[in-house]
Amino acid sequence: MAIAIVRLGTPRARGEGLRIGTVRRPPRGVPKAEFASRDFYDVWLPELSPSDALVKRALAATTPRESNAFVRHYRAEMHKPEPQRLLTLLAALSHQTNLSVGCYCEDESHCHRSVLRELLKEHGGKMASGD
Repeated sequence: MAIAIVRLGTPRARGEGLRIGTVRRPPRGVPKAEFASRDFYDVWLPELSPSDALVKRALAATTPRESNAFVRHYRAEMHKPEPQRLLTLLAALSHQTNLSVGCYCEDESHCHRSVLRELLKEHGGKMASGD
């Protein structure tokens, strides 16, 4: 049992479990009924994605300083009560079942996924091997 960090829209790994989309917006041009069958997500949880303003800021980041500022601000957003409860829930579930969380970004190192991985670990989440 564990949490895998994934890129939404990529083929699912065997045993990946429930796929949770931690993105602000659903995939464009994809009917809602096809989100899961097209390997985007089974459940949408935008509360764990960066705010719209922070996403714009992250996309515009070109320096390590700007990237670090994104990480700081995203962590601050995730420190609010609702995201804290969701992180605690996912961490607890990771000891009972396999699940995955992710977003669309191609490069995880410039994405909130990398921060989300650390946040889930900090909340006691059991991470899949390689995560």
